[in-house]
Amino acid sequence: MPVLHAENLSKSYGPQVLFDDATLTLRQGERVGLVGVNGSGKSTLARVLAGLEPVDSGTLSRRRGATIEYLEQRPDFDPNRTAREIVVEGLAAWSEARARYDEIAAALAKGGGDVEALLAAQAEAEADIERLGGWGKDHQVDAMLGHLGIHRPDDPVGTFSGGEQRRVALARILLAEPSLAILDEPTNHLDVETIDWLEGFLLNEYRGAILLITHDRYLLDRVATRTLELDRGKVYAYDGGYEDYLEAKAERLAHAARVEQNRQNFLRRELDWLRRQPKARGTKQKARIERAEEAMAQRAPRAERVANLALETSRSGKTILELRGVSIERYGRNLVRGLDLYLTEGERIGIVGRNGAGKTTLLRALLGEIPPSKGQVVIGQNTKFAYFDQGRSGLDEKASILENVSEGHAKIDVFGEPIDPRAYLERFLFDPDKQRTPVAALSGGERARVALAKLLRHRANVVVLDEPTNDLDVATLGALEQMLVESGATALVVTHDRYFLDRVATSILAFEGDGKVVCYPGNYEAYLRLRAQSQSEPATEKPTEPATDAKAKRPKQQKALTYREEKELEGILGAIEEAETKVADLEAKLSDPGIYADGDKVRDLMAALEAAKIEANRLVARWEELEAKKEAAKA
Repeated sequence: MPVLHAENLSKSYGPQVLFDDATLTLRQGERVGLVGVNGSGKSTLARVLAGLEPVDSGTLSRRRGATIEYLEQRPDFDPNRTAREIVVEGLAAWSEARARYDEIAAALAKGGGDVEALLAAQAEAEADIERLGGWGKDHQVDAMLGHLGIHRPDDPVGTFSGGEQRRVALARILLAEPSLAILDEPTNHLDVETIDWLEGFLLNEYRGAILLITHDRYLLDRVATRTLELDRGKVYAYDGGYEDYLEAKAERLAHAARVEQNRQNFLRRELDWLRRQPKARGTKQKARIERAEEAMAQRAPRAERVANLALETSRSGKTILELRGVSIERYGRNLVRGLDLYLTEGERIGIVGRNGAGKTTLLRALLGEIPPSKGQVVIGQNTKFAYFDQGRSGLDEKASILENVSEGHAKIDVFGEPIDPRAYLERFLFDPDKQRTPVAALSGGERARVALAKLLRHRANVVVLDEPTNDLDVATLGALEQMLVESGATALVVTHDRYFLDRVATSILAFEGDGKVVCYPGNYEAYLRLRAQSQSEPATEKPTEPATDAKAKRPKQQKALTYREEKELEGILGAIEEAETKVADLEAKLSDPGIYADGDKVRDLMAALEAAKIEANRLVARWEELEAKKEAAKA
């Protein structure tokens, strides 16, 4: 059943056509990915579908009663509201049903009126409450915020970072469960563990339809059942996730190339025929000429454009970068304890860990911006860093793309050759008519490409990238991956993009909490495997170094259940059964119309029911935790 149907949508800004004659349908419960190059109009199309922006032409219809929520890239909240208040506000329908139920319960308690009608209305309100998430929905707010890394739910969001505010907005939408959630780059500012959790939640728990705009290729591949591509103003639909999309798109482009080749062959034959014919021609000849003219009038398909990224490296010395027993403390927290790291030429280290673990702080220490608390950072005499920071802080917001990259020069030096900065910017997919645009007016992905263009102008031998994948489209990410691998660059990369790490990283530096930083050889997939193995090693075994180029302690093996936990596990199923029986008994009591003569008793029973449900859920979660620990200890 369609939730939303868009037909023949068109939208332009001045001479730029974002989409033209776009038609698409989003159905109940389906998960759809939306991809396209930066600046192609994905966010504008999403805002149009959400009803937040008008179109120039076309029709947009949604199912009666359907709700649509849009995750903005930069949410605009009242800075004085708390995270909890903002998320609870998103539960408007649930709150309304709960208030309606309480109002009817109070009316029944007073007596009088049409009892049967009131009971029927109360049953309807109760059904709405269950449909919208159950009696404990408001208690899920803290859990959802916790999953998304918001641990100060009662603080004003004005004190939060931009990334934290986006996570609050995401929590609000996920809990509200609209008929259609349009999520614009939901993984930006999420760490890898949180992305894993979000992936599972969208797959297994979220019941509404989803339109997912993201550069996270693993998320697309695992979550999306269909993929839409916005390409030069047209919307193309493909079944399946990212891998299926790549295969189907390759076939579409190959078919277009075959059609174009056939057209060119036809034109060559017809032109040759025309040149050999006399001037006087019959009706059949004229028809043949018309077919040739029609074929000539057709526009050839434009070739796919991909950013052309290249890094000019300089010669490294014997020492590139060394950390000798480095510890870093900030604001009373131990972020890094006794880390030894020896960076070798051509090594590409991916740095992972929870938000706030200290990844960016470590980069700043490596770059010499802040001193370590203990130990020594040794930077080689010939080492030249190219630093791509999270905030793209090297850009002048008021200046144009061209002014930011040319820095006032008529020519810029690239690989030893002076070239026109306009031509250089075309390598980064900025057409001449776009290059005068102020940076402040660009999308997040376009800003990232400007920062890359500026960064890659200068020679370096160590590339330091802090969240480079935020906002970049998948085509530019592929170009960045190719540049790092084929250039043999030495690189340090902080990123949450698992696909990027699997393609690029030669080792993973993992922040594992309480200042412990561990280096594992290989890409992200290898890191997951090695970490799981190290956690299951017997306590008597001596842990081995997981990497040859960095020293750090391996994580402790998973401990077996304690005696107390074993006894707890033995009795927990019985406790769960008792808790669930208590829930059933309380629900049975509340279904008796006779109790509503006593309003105090009704309120007490409802409070007891809510507490019983929470306790039952807690016991089930604890049982799953103990079972998982038991199985991990056996492995």
